[in-house]
Amino acid sequence: MGQWLSNLRRPGALAEHPEWEAALKAVDEDWNPGWPAEWQRHYAALQELVRDEDQAEVLPGFTVHGMDVGKWLVKQRKSAVWQALTDGQRERLEALGVVPLPPEQEAPAKAASGAFERGVAALAQYKARTGSATVPRAHVETVVVDGQEHSVKLGVFLSNTKSRRGKLATDKLQALADLGLDWAA
Repeated sequence: MGQWLSNLRRPGALAEHPEWEAALKAVDEDWNPGWPAEWQRHYAALQELVRDEDQAEVLPGFTVHGMDVGKWLVKQRKSAVWQALTDGQRERLEALGVVPLPPEQEAPAKAASGAFERGVAALAQYKARTGSATVPRAHVETVVVDGQEHSVKLGVFLSNTKSRRGKLATDKLQALADLGLDWAA
C-alpha cells in the first residue's frame, strides 16, 4: 500500500486518473503533502497521540509506532526549524496546540565543563606540574572539574584541537594561547 501511494505521489502519476486523486483526497486531504512524507508520518503519529491520550506534554522518548514523536516535536518547536516549516505544516501543528519554543527555553544551558574546557584544565594542570605545554601524544591527564574527576587524553586533545584550530572561536584560541600554545594565536 505504501509503495502504491509513493508511486501515485510522483509528478504526473495521476494525470490519466484524476478521479483517483479526488478519491484519495476524500480519504485524507494530506495524502500527498507538499513536505516530506517522514514529516507527515511523525505529524500523524502526534495527531493520533493527542487524540488518544490526555497527555499534557509529549517528551523526548515518547514513541508511537516506533517513532520518537517527543524528540521530533522538540525539534519542530525550535525557532529555526519552525520558521523553515511551510505555512501548512505550522497550521497543522498549531491546530494541535503546538507553538514554537520561547527563546529562553530553546537551548538548555551549556554545561560549564565541556570537553574543550576539560582539555584546557588538563593542559593548565600539566603545564603547572611540568613547566611545559609540550605533551606526548599518548599522555592521559586526570583533572578535577566541577567536583568530578575526568581522565583527559591530553595528547590526543591537543592534536585534534590543533588540526581544527581554524574552526575554533577566538575565546578558545585565546585560552590555548594563554597556556603557551603559539599555534593557537
